[in-house]
Amino acid sequence: MELEDKSKTEQIEEEEVQEGAMSFWDHLEVLRWALFRSACVLMVIMIGTFIAMPYIFDRFILAPTSNDFITYRWLNAIGGGVVKLSQDFDVQIININVASQFMTHISTSISLAAVIAFPYFIWEIWRFIEPALFEDEVKHLKPAFFGGTVMFYIGCAIGYMLVFPFTFRFLVEYNLSPNITNQINLQSYIDNFTMLILVMGIVFEMPLLAWLLGLLGILKKSFLREYKKHAVVVLLISAAIITPSGDPFTLMLVFIPLYVLYELSILVVRDKRKARKTEAA
Repeated sequence: MELEDKSKTEQIEEEEVQEGAMSFWDHLEVLRWALFRSACVLMVIMIGTFIAMPYIFDRFILAPTSNDFITYRWLNAIGGGVVKLSQDFDVQIININVASQFMTHISTSISLAAVIAFPYFIWEIWRFIEPALFEDEVKHLKPAFFGGTVMFYIGCAIGYMLVFPFTFRFLVEYNLSPNITNQINLQSYIDNFTMLILVMGIVFEMPLLAWLLGLLGILKKSFLREYKKHAVVVLLISAAIITPSGDPFTLMLVFIPLYVLYELSILVVRDKRKARKTEAA
């Protein structure tokens, strides 16, 4: 009797699981609506950024072209005479294409809207994958997802405040010959600006990704230490691909944060067995 009752109970549970389980097309439908909601949010924010773009463009995007930029003023203030930037730095951005200003208005509005909507995208991704996770996985991954948002914005801030301004200023002030006058094209400026800032935001997710892979048992601390020399070569190649220009100064400005993040990844990675022992204790 007991065996029959158990078998009946198991059969009922299996039927309930099968009834509650979602098919491939159901998952696809959920994903479709998640993408649709994300696109709608992006569109709404883009309308706002498009309207505000003339104000944002002058006071935010073009700010590093003037010596009044906050990073330049801070460096002059704390330099103590050792580090002193030239006071006549003022770059005029030119446009040589008929439709370039209009297309730049649209592209920068979309890029800024994507940065602002990043937390919502993360939330939609979390909503999509959460039902497939176990309770202990939710416990670890939930703070990691939202921590990744913070790391993304930190990376973007460093890209805007440090990496792009110093890269841009170095390239503009570099003179191969006094007979050559630099005239910076609008498209060139926007490409460098967007690429460096967004890339810095993305690469700051490296320690978080390493931590998650360590929890899942895919990545080990010993592996990162053993292949550090190989990683340096890969990071140099990645920095060369990331940087819009091929100059060594820009390359090092991108490579150094990448290497620091790699070292930080080694520190935060915990082997799966050690993590379990720590939780058990």
